[in-house]
Amino acid sequence: MRAVLQRVSSASVTVGEETVGRCGKGLLILLGVEKGDGEEAAGRLAAKIAGLRVFEDEKGKMNLPPVAVGAEFLVISNFTLCADCRRGNRPDFFSAEAPEEARRLYEYFTARLSALSGCPTSCGRFGADMKVALVNDGPVTLVIDSDRLNAPKNTSDGGEKR
Repeated sequence: MRAVLQRVSSASVTVGEETVGRCGKGLLILLGVEKGDGEEAAGRLAAKIAGLRVFEDEKGKMNLPPVAVGAEFLVISNFTLCADCRRGNRPDFFSAEAPEEARRLYEYFTARLSALSGCPTSCGRFGADMKVALVNDGPVTLVIDSDRLNAPKNTSDGGEKR
C-alpha cells in the first residue's frame, strides 16, 4: 500500500460539479492499494499516519501529530500510485489490486485512520474521475509504503539513525 501525504491548509475533491469530500488544515492522502496488501498493511499505514509528527509546534519545528492541531484528513483512492514506469514510456498498472478488494481495503484504511487519530476524515469517490484542489502547506509532501514501515533504516552511507 502506498500513500502520498500532503500537509494542506485546505483540500477538496469534486466529481462532476459535486464536491464529495473536503478538509481544512490537515493531510490530503492519496492511497494506492497493491496486490497482496491486506488489513494488516492498511492498519499499519493508518497507525503511522495517525501519529505522524508533521505539524509545527510553537517553535516552528515539525513535532506535532494531527490530533494536537485539530487536523482533518481527506483520503482519495489513486491506483496510479501503483504504476510501474521502469520499461517503455507507458506506465503499467499490473501491481494494482483488483477494484473490489482495493475498495474494501481503502474503506478499511479510512475507517482505521479515523478511529486511531480521532480526526475528522472524509473521502473521495472510489473509482470516479475526480478533480482535486489543494493548498499545500510548507510544502510538506511525504511518500509512505506500508511494506517499508518495519524495514530497518539504511545507514550504509555512514549516517546515524534519528
